[in-house]
Amino acid sequence: MSTLPKTLTLDTSTSRANPTPQPMKRLTVPRIRQRKGGEPLVMLTAYTVRMAQLLDPHCDMLLVGDSLAQVIYGLPHTVGVTMEMMALHGAAVVRGSYHAAVIVDMPFGSYEGSPEQAFDNAARLLKETGAAAVKVEGGKVLAPTIEFLTQRGIPVMGHVGLTPQAVNILGGYGVRGKSEEEARSIVEDAVAVAQAGAFSIVIEGVLESIAIEITEKVACPTIGIGASAQCDGQVLVTDDMLGMFERVPKFVKRYQDMAGVVNGAVKEYADEVRSRSFPTEDQIYAG
Repeated sequence: MSTLPKTLTLDTSTSRANPTPQPMKRLTVPRIRQRKGGEPLVMLTAYTVRMAQLLDPHCDMLLVGDSLAQVIYGLPHTVGVTMEMMALHGAAVVRGSYHAAVIVDMPFGSYEGSPEQAFDNAARLLKETGAAAVKVEGGKVLAPTIEFLTQRGIPVMGHVGLTPQAVNILGGYGVRGKSEEEARSIVEDAVAVAQAGAFSIVIEGVLESIAIEITEKVACPTIGIGASAQCDGQVLVTDDMLGMFERVPKFVKRYQDMAGVVNGAVKEYADEVRSRSFPTEDQIYAG
């Protein structure tokens, strides 16, 4: 009998969630760190089993982002996300993948209070989801917390620049780093986070020169979103790049019009139901 560790994926050959074992082949945090300056890292968000299955073969990392606030729950921003939400969606994404390292966002209010609070909540997320790491937003002020977590066995991804959980302080989602003072502060934040032990850092919504400077200064990989192609990798909200929403940020490339595809398919179904042309005899169980 094989002693390889196993994870569960879903059998996509049927309509049922029937798990089948797959050998564990996940990218690890040390391997991701080693990609600094090498082949760019690919990361997308995932919140469900089925989307994780579809993204997993193409991605190095899957981020269970607190962007699920808007994408899944229709909330105005990420501040309302709870630990329960992140734990449930994180576990689903881990079950639906076997290649990509899964990173789970720590929600607002779950790590800012103290390093001890952060450890308790991060440990819970890793235990309940099986994810590889957690992500926290913040710079110099969070460095002691990141160091506390990493020294206790919890891998941490950092996040600097535009930090959506601070929307109430920032006053919106505009580009950060336009002033010399703010640009210098963002670079200092990234350096502090890297020195504290973060294995990678998301750089969001900053001027390109800032992203390039950070990428050159820190030893860990940088993951850009609205930053620069010169970062060590890129991340997007999957629903944005698939065209599920009409409005997306300027930095998003829409690779498909999935909203249009869904709308067309549902309209065709509705038309056939109303005309009584669905179901056909082939689609009805005979007695």
